[in-house]
Amino acid sequence: MEDYYQVLGVNRNASPEEIKKAYRKLAHKYHPDKGGDESQFKKVSEAYRILSDQNRRAQYDQFGSAFSQAQSGGASPFGFDFQQADFGDIFGDFDLGDLFDFAFRRDGKESKVDRGENIKFAMELDLAETLKNQKKEIVFEKQTLCQRCQGQGAEPGSKMKECTACRGKGKVHQVKRTILGSMTHYSACPECQGTGQVPEKPCNTCQGQGRIKQKIKIEVTIPAGVDHGQTLKIIGEGNAGLRGRPSGDLYITIFLKKDKRFQRRGDDLISILPVTYSQIVLGAEISFKTLSGESIKINIPKGAGINHVIKVRGEGIPHYGRPGKGSLYLQLQINTPKHITKEQEKILKDLQNQGL
Repeated sequence: MEDYYQVLGVNRNASPEEIKKAYRKLAHKYHPDKGGDESQFKKVSEAYRILSDQNRRAQYDQFGSAFSQAQSGGASPFGFDFQQADFGDIFGDFDLGDLFDFAFRRDGKESKVDRGENIKFAMELDLAETLKNQKKEIVFEKQTLCQRCQGQGAEPGSKMKECTACRGKGKVHQVKRTILGSMTHYSACPECQGTGQVPEKPCNTCQGQGRIKQKIKIEVTIPAGVDHGQTLKIIGEGNAGLRGRPSGDLYITIFLKKDKRFQRRGDDLISILPVTYSQIVLGAEISFKTLSGESIKINIPKGAGINHVIKVRGEGIPHYGRPGKGSLYLQLQINTPKHITKEQEKILKDLQNQGL
């Protein structure tokens, strides 16, 4: 089995850029459509497929010829000792997910077109901001469509040409022999990103990628009722895809700041209502400022205990995505004065003597 590094004419410490450059040169030289040696072209393509993938290259560097033999399917799928078999060699670079995917999907269809990468963004909100829809401007970096080439990757005025790696098909396939038989896997061509064409002259701005990284500002709507840890999906606001591919999505995760007066449990709010001894004994009507900042009247029933809880319907958090709100629960708490007058002290002593 030939050494993949020797096939491409690079050393074992070659960088991904050096490997890619060597492959392009040899693929152009040996391409059958250009009168080249088809068998040599296949060797070059196989070497590039292995060495251009970080995981496969690491396995090849570690296992050498055993890895190469497993990749080419040189051993008979049924002529081995199960007790001594190295399943890493048998399956090559496939994981079990790949194996079962191939076993039950032999329709020859390629995988879905890759979109741009998704972006994750963390947003911090005050608890009060969950009471109604919020318009928020956010600033972040992302890959955007290159305006110079409009995402095509080619310098304006230049032409696109057929990809020599896939012969314009936009996809490449691998045939592997495993214990389940020969299996074919189709994937987007790494050279043309699945388009079947490459720019004759790459765009000077994006270097042929069709996208550039830049800082952008967008306005998003945060719905009322969002909770801590909840993630919102903004379709199409992720990174732009390579060479005009669809954009990924933006995922915004909400983090709520702690509030000094209120605790949130689901869509309900819990707070403390300070009262005096006389108010819980005699009953009273007092004002309370809600999370929204409005004052409401709270009726303290006569003889309420210090553990008494008052429920106020409709003063909680709006239900997310549906009508209605949670409730507000107020825990009574006696507000003990630090300083009292002599007259107040005398009254309290009299009450104490009466068992109150």
